[in-house]
Amino acid sequence: MSILKRLSIFVKQGASPQIQEAIQEAIQGADRENLAAAALMVEVAAYDGQISTTERKRILTLLEQRFGLSREEAIELFVEALAARTDSNHILGFTRNIKDHFDQQGRENILELLWQVVFADGKEDDYESNLLRRVAGLLYISDKKNGQIRKKVRAETEKRKA
Repeated sequence: MSILKRLSIFVKQGASPQIQEAIQEAIQGADRENLAAAALMVEVAAYDGQISTTERKRILTLLEQRFGLSREEAIELFVEALAARTDSNHILGFTRNIKDHFDQQGRENILELLWQVVFADGKEDDYESNLLRRVAGLLYISDKKNGQIRKKVRAETEKRKA
């Protein structure tokens, strides 16, 4: 259970309706942002036609570690992301949500997650690289910064596999 949801349960017992409403809005906003990030991770993983077991495991691990989700919550978000990807034929809505709700550092962190998904299977596909270049542009991240993030993640991945 996320921190915001725990806080909501705790505060509901004695909070005013305005505070309860504000907390509920914060939870819904965080859920939308998490779903947008997860949907982009799924989009990157599926860009080559399939989501490998390695990519699926990496996405679930990232959802747990970076978003503070339990394994069950991560699986639930992954399934929601798969459904959102199926319902959407483009990445514009997901990137717009992230762009509107994250500062520059937050958007760069999301891009780093996406590169981790790309390198989850140990190789970088040209189509995946092209997709991330487009995503970086939609998130207003420069090509130079995108390249720096890519190199950082690739080096971390190689070090982890060594």
